[in-house]
Amino acid sequence: MAGERPLRIGIAGFGAIGKVVAAHLDPKLQGGIDGVALAAVSARDIGRAEQAMAGFTRPVPVLPLARLAEADLDIVVECAPAALLRDIAEPALAAGRTLITLSCGALLDNFDLIDLARRHGGRILVPSGALLGLDAVQAAAQGEIARVHMITRKPPNGLDGAPYLIERGISVLGIWNRQRVFTGSAREAARGFPANVNVAAALALAGIGPDRTTIEIWADPGIDRNIHRIEVEADTVRLSLQIENVPSLENPKTGRLTPLSVVALLRKLASPLAIGT
Repeated sequence: MAGERPLRIGIAGFGAIGKVVAAHLDPKLQGGIDGVALAAVSARDIGRAEQAMAGFTRPVPVLPLARLAEADLDIVVECAPAALLRDIAEPALAAGRTLITLSCGALLDNFDLIDLARRHGGRILVPSGALLGLDAVQAAAQGEIARVHMITRKPPNGLDGAPYLIERGISVLGIWNRQRVFTGSAREAARGFPANVNVAAALALAGIGPDRTTIEIWADPGIDRNIHRIEVEADTVRLSLQIENVPSLENPKTGRLTPLSVVALLRKLASPLAIGT
């Protein structure tokens, strides 16, 4: 809106996701977003991030994570490893800021952050990420949902290194046939596969919760995309939805759609027209 200060965005984590989001906020690289301005980023490797930032039309400060809270921001976009969620969320929410988090799997075990946001006037927003149908699931949840089930299939290298697999001595590299490596609740999946199935947590939060939402995870050497299929049985609707995401070249554990979902949410926050629930 003319005459108003644009929303000032800080990006916590300047990796495969954070770089794409930042580029879309730059007028030179991706055209920018009206009403939204990049104000700061944080990164583990400050020097490397500063080199990348030099190519922006309006370079912004690259700060250590602990100093991001000092910046003048309206919104903090969390694109960091799940283990850093509290380090990013607590100062942002205590300052009354909006937090857009992609580590919503970690949010399931940190629900006190919602109370923190409530006390200080902050907000926590979870974008759709690499999933589809969350609007429909949220609408169905206004009535009665009997079942929400998700089947995730990923190329083996997209699951390699997950804590659940390491703890059980399961190796998926070099397998010839697809293999189911997990079945259980969304809460258990989020803990065991923190870099892989944040989509499961988002689905659970939109619908019937992390303990009633069930998940299957498959390692499939015959595919080159991250595939999620959602099945919902409710009193108002039966849903069967599937999305096939192209993995990020820099990080195969996430899809190329994920950062664009954040960009779409930022556009929605700054736009006089919003589509979807």
